[in-house]
Amino acid sequence: MAAAATALTLGVAGSASACNISEFTAAATCTGEQGVITVTDKDPSGAKATVEVYLQSGGSEKLVGTKDVEGTREGVTVTFQENWQPKATYRVHVKANGGQVDDDIKPNLTTPDKGCATTTATPSPSSPAPSTSAPSAKPTPSASASTSAAAPAPAPSNSASPAGGSDLAETGANSNTGLFAGIAAALVVAGGGVVFALRKRGGTAKG
Repeated sequence: MAAAATALTLGVAGSASACNISEFTAAATCTGEQGVITVTDKDPSGAKATVEVYLQSGGSEKLVGTKDVEGTREGVTVTFQENWQPKATYRVHVKANGGQVDDDIKPNLTTPDKGCATTTATPSPSSPAPSTSAPSAKPTPSASASTSAAAPAPAPSNSASPAGGSDLAETGANSNTGLFAGIAAALVVAGGGVVFALRKRGGTAKG
């Protein structure tokens, strides 16, 4: 009875410490701007396990990578570099303990709705493109500027003007005005003499 109890105890303890698929978890995360898939093994027995990651797409599978891991009670994580897309599905398969574990992590891994950020290339500095706009017109000088730029008016002379000079200049008369006036007076006198002579002659004829 004692031997049987000891064997049962060892069997239970061995089963408790044996590798189990429930001790494996998978996640899709980002390392900086690079997408990665991580698988963590929390097998306290430290059994060597092989982890395989497959991308499922359109009814087919693509092997992303295979890695070995020996778990601990605290957990050991292996990382697969994978630039995953949002809402993608991955199947993670684990083999351990010489075939005692040969199963998928349930459920399949589905990536988040948003992918990792991508780096935007910074354009190299370049010389500015020549402007195609017409050159702006130069400002037209203002009236005040043109007026101030004009030559100043001559200052009035303090010398006396000849008598009558300014009046003649204003009315347009010149030095011949006196001559014309004398001729006109002479003609008037001559005309009056002729009229007087004709009247006298006519009176004499009647007498």
